[in-house]
This record gives sequence, structure tokens and C-alpha cells, in this order.
Amino acid sequence: MGLFKGIEFANSGFFWLLITVPMMIAWYIWRGQKLQGALKVSALQGFLKLKKTNYKYLRHAMLVLRCLAMIALITALARPQSALSWENSTTEGIDIVIATDISGSMLAEDLKPNRLEAGKNIAIDFIKDRPDDRIGLVVFSGESFTQCPLTIDHDVLINLFKDINNGMIDDGTAIGMGLATAVNRLKESEAKSKVVILLTDGSNTTGSIPPITAAEIAKKMNVRVYTVGVGTRGQAPYPVKTPFGIQYQQVPVTIDEAVLGNIAKITGGKYFRATNNEKLKAIYQQIDQLEKAKIAVTQYHKKTERFLPFAIFALVLLLLEFALRNTLLKGALT
Repeated sequence: MGLFKGIEFANSGFFWLLITVPMMIAWYIWRGQKLQGALKVSALQGFLKLKKTNYKYLRHAMLVLRCLAMIALITALARPQSALSWENSTTEGIDIVIATDISGSMLAEDLKPNRLEAGKNIAIDFIKDRPDDRIGLVVFSGESFTQCPLTIDHDVLINLFKDINNGMIDDGTAIGMGLATAVNRLKESEAKSKVVILLTDGSNTTGSIPPITAAEIAKKMNVRVYTVGVGTRGQAPYPVKTPFGIQYQQVPVTIDEAVLGNIAKITGGKYFRATNNEKLKAIYQQIDQLEKAKIAVTQYHKKTERFLPFAIFALVLLLLEFALRNTLLKGALT
């Protein structure tokens, strides 16, 4: 059955209605016999001169069209769908987790429109340029959590990336917790190359796991960490809500470059400093040059409705029957 290869039916119970097709045929035969009559004549010579027509065959064609239309309509009601499937394949890429700081200080506007939004926009461009990689997202502030696990579905990842904002979790900067959570997402990864991109604008102020401890864990799991310190040097404008509207204060930039550099060194990565949007974009471009390795990918195929061709076929058959009944066979049917 090549027509139904790879097809599943959401409402297969409707196929019980197919029993109406033989019932229609049986009723047609019974009705034809009831309409036949008997006439006694003395000779057949007068009937032999009658011109033969194809109307009787067309009358039977009406039944065929009606039955085929019924079968097509029932098939459409059963809702044929392309089958759900998982396809295992191998692709070129690496496993990457982006761990981004969403603390209050990320609202400083030395990057435009602010550090958090600049980081989001540039990271999204980075994701779009790496379609073959599995990428995940971890956010941290006073604590950390996984916003999106490793996935090849980058549309979902980008939508979740856009949804992150300051205030989702308690304020603070738990760099060690953010790194540990990101490394944990790579725990089950079988990729030969596993990377964390850790982006922050401060120093570790909270959390139960020190950043260096998290880095040691990453090293044992063969996870390479690229750390990015975001913020200008010196002071940065920070928006403050007041009764008179938004006003700006100059706040000191306190990036713990020593710790971030040490994390990168321990894990075999590299530390970068992004003082503006252009430098942050250039950093992601450098990371984009990472060596790629082959990884296994499972692709998911969604179900697709396939009832429409059957419904259209049924409609065409019914219209054809209607046309025959009211043109060629008009007046010939009793």
C-alpha cells in the first residue's frame, strides 16, 4: 500500500463506517430488481429495432462514483497523518552551553541598549551561524537554572533566549553556580568537543560552589570554558528609577578578571574582555572558529495532517455524480 506508507490515522474508528459501502451496493441491487417488471408480448421484432445506448452503464457508474466518494470521505474523517518519527544521524558540530549573567548590574548601558540585551542579540546571531551544533542555555544571578537544555532546534532556543530578563531569579552573581549548572548540562554529552561560554559583568558574590571548584569539575569532564567579562573600564551609566523618572548613576565596573582568566586557563579555554558591542561580537566570532567534531543528532519530525487530498477527491466524485445525474442521465433515471 504505497499510498498509505508512513501514514497513521488519528481517528481510525471512523473506518467502521466502511460497512456502509457494501450496504449501498446491496440496496442498489435490491432496488434494481424491485423496479424490474414483466411484460408479455407476441413477438420481439419491434424491440429489435430499438437503438442501443450506454445509459445503463452510466447508471452503474453513478454507484461506483458514490461508493468511491464515501470511501474517500471516511478516510478523510479518519485524519491521515504523516507518521511521527525520530531519525538518528551524524552531523558536524560541538555541544555548547551558553551561561549568561542576568543580575541587576547587566542593565548598565555601557553596551547598547544595555549589557543584557546586547549579550542576547549577539549570542542569537552566534546561534544562527552554527546550525549543526547542539546548544543549550543557562542563566544565573543569585542562583542558576537551565533555560534550555542542549538542542538542535535553534528556533526554540532563540525564543527562550529572547524571554530571559533581569528579575527572573534573586539578584546576585553566582558565577560558580552558573558554571556548575552549565557543566552539568554537558554531563551526558558524548560529543568529543564540549564547550561552555560564560558571560558575566561582575565577581562571584553568592552561591554554594566557588568558581574555581566549578572549573575543576569542568576540567575533569573535559569541558572547555570560554569566559567573557562584559563592561567598559572604569565606570558605566546605570539606570535608576526615581519619582522623577529614570535617572542615571555612574557605577564602578567590578569584573573579577583574575577569576575569569583562571577558569579559562584551568579548562583549556580563553578569557575575553568585551568593553563594547563590537568587541563582544568579535569575541563570539573568535569562538565560532572552534574546531568541530562529529556528534550524533536525533531529528524529530512532527505529524502533518494529510486528510485534505481525500476530502477534495470525495468532493470531486460527488460533483461528477451530480453533473451526470443532471446532464447525460437527466430523465433516464427512475
